[in-house]
Amino acid sequence: MRFLSRLLALCLAWTAGWALAAAPLLTPRQLHDLAQHSPVAVLDVRDAPAYAMQHIPGSLSAPYGRWRSGPANPGALPPMTQLTQLVQELGLTPASRVVVVHAGADATDFGAAARVYWTLKSLGVTELSILDGGLAAWKQAGLPQDKNSVRAARSQWQPTFDTRWLATREQVQADLEKPGVLRIDSRPARFFEGRIAHASARARGTLPGAVNLDSEALFELERPVLLDKAALQGELDATGAAPDQSIVAFCNTGHWAATDWFVLSEVLGRPDVRLYAGSMVDWTQSPTPLPMSHEPGRWEQLRYMALSWANRNLGTKAP
Repeated sequence: MRFLSRLLALCLAWTAGWALAAAPLLTPRQLHDLAQHSPVAVLDVRDAPAYAMQHIPGSLSAPYGRWRSGPANPGALPPMTQLTQLVQELGLTPASRVVVVHAGADATDFGAAARVYWTLKSLGVTELSILDGGLAAWKQAGLPQDKNSVRAARSQWQPTFDTRWLATREQVQADLEKPGVLRIDSRPARFFEGRIAHASARARGTLPGAVNLDSEALFELERPVLLDKAALQGELDATGAAPDQSIVAFCNTGHWAATDWFVLSEVLGRPDVRLYAGSMVDWTQSPTPLPMSHEPGRWEQLRYMALSWANRNLGTKAP
């Protein structure tokens, strides 16, 4: 009888882990329970000093900056050699059960987890989740933390990049001739309207024909926890997206847009959603100027530049 009881308990634990395997979002309690019953690689994408101070027990330090390109075009994909080195160092394989953890201070933190999730999915990891609410939610749930640094046994995985969820500059340019492709600008309205721009962008404005879906609108008020599925669908419906429409999400550097991609592709299950990884910084750095919308005229640009300077140096209202 004791043997049968233990066997049943193991079966239930295995079933619970399997049931959670495909969930794109996990609550802190779900992650805690999953880690008790099956191997899971918890990737902490905060910077290394923050990880050293406090983290989820057993989690691996995988700073977000290591998943990004250089400062000139930070949204561009890093070289495959860099990504291969990183996933091997983390002990990952395509079969790894991975949960990505962000700080959970604000919605922008979620974007880091979403970008890492997108990268890992494109590399071939199939069992992926993000901790909803991040480390902040884990703390609020009263779950344990520690300071013990963890290193994984190095893997020999040689990943290849699946481009199904990637949009390149050339593809976005070609898509301008395709009326069925919806371009979603995930930035705050001031960027979308051309009033401000990323420091590395060479022009203000947005992609032609784009609609604005600020990634922050996808979260609960003042909490980096995503809205429920019905509310997320409502935000998408407000963009006018048709049910079977192809979507490209973009922002400044593929960070905020990773959240929109994650919500549309992974939570709402849209079949054809791509992330323009380089986004507007990459678009505006083209050797040949590319079409733009909401690009201010010369005098308006000078006015916005003056207002931006005053905002940074004098504390006046942002443009």
